Amino acid sequence: MWKWGKYLVCLLLLVVGVTSCYYRTALPTRVDGEGEEGEEESSVVDLPERPYALNSNFKVTADTLWLHQLPFTDSLPVLKDNELVVAELAIHADDPTDSVWVKVARDQETIGWLPEHQLLENIVPVDPISQCIHLFSDTHTLYFFLIVGIFFLTFAYRAMKRKKTKLIWLNDIDSIFPIMLSWLLACAATLYNSMQYFVPQTWERYYYDPSLNPFDLPLILGLFVLSVWCIFLMGVALLDDLFHQTTFEVAFFYLIGLASCCIFLYIFFTYLWIYAAYVCLIAYTYCCFRWLKHSNRYPYACGACGAKMRAKGICPHCGALNE
Repeated sequence: MWKWGKYLVCLLLLVVGVTSCYYRTALPTRVDGEGEEGEEESSVVDLPERPYALNSNFKVTADTLWLHQLPFTDSLPVLKDNELVVAELAIHADDPTDSVWVKVARDQETIGWLPEHQLLENIVPVDPISQCIHLFSDTHTLYFFLIVGIFFLTFAYRAMKRKKTKLIWLNDIDSIFPIMLSWLLACAATLYNSMQYFVPQTWERYYYDPSLNPFDLPLILGLFVLSVWCIFLMGVALLDDLFHQTTFEVAFFYLIGLASCCIFLYIFFTYLWIYAAYVCLIAYTYCCFRWLKHSNRYPYACGACGAKMRAKGICPHCGALNE
């Protein structure tokens, strides 16, 4: 138990150290209208707070995005993976589809306007955190993960039946980290589900202005980021503990099964109705607590290699007979 406690203390110190510094860019609430050729200069315009800031950098995800030039007679194309910068915001109250228009620029020659909703549907921030969020939020990606998860789970289960491969819950290793990792992932997925259900604007703002510091964010968002940090660091501790207990082949199949389990938990707790997700999380927490409470199920040790054993007989590590 001291070994596991030492791991957890080191991980906690690492989280605090990594997240101690952070710089946040303020979001504008007022925009100065600048005149262009053929357009009268406008006065300062009051805008509701936007989830992104002026000078924000975006990458185009659509095949082609058309930028309108005033007086909205000419258009310039920008292509997929082109980078745009937000130059100005304007209100067009007579526009029936979107009253907020955004002026963006690819370079000095390619500058134009387009409705805000059209811009946000076809771009992704260049920040690597936002890029990761965009990847894991993509519907096709989730379907892919679900199919791969089912395949790997079935494959690992059949391998365990034939070769007694290690697998979480069924033939687990002597470590608290796999169960703790799965529980943290279930908590993170439930927190994400809660944000999408109760405060979607909080997640939208984080998407355009991300931070790795959980202590500089709203409570629910800070808890989510902290849980992600704990998942990452718990995974590092798990790898170290796993490769000290098993061979590379056994560890490989174990990680396949663990990844499949985590993918299933993420999809289950993310897309479940939020109140049902709370009930399921409480039930899963109880199961994890019961397992950890009775996790010391290795009363014997091999006389040849010293590996832990649940019962007398042939050692699964070295093959020696223990009577």
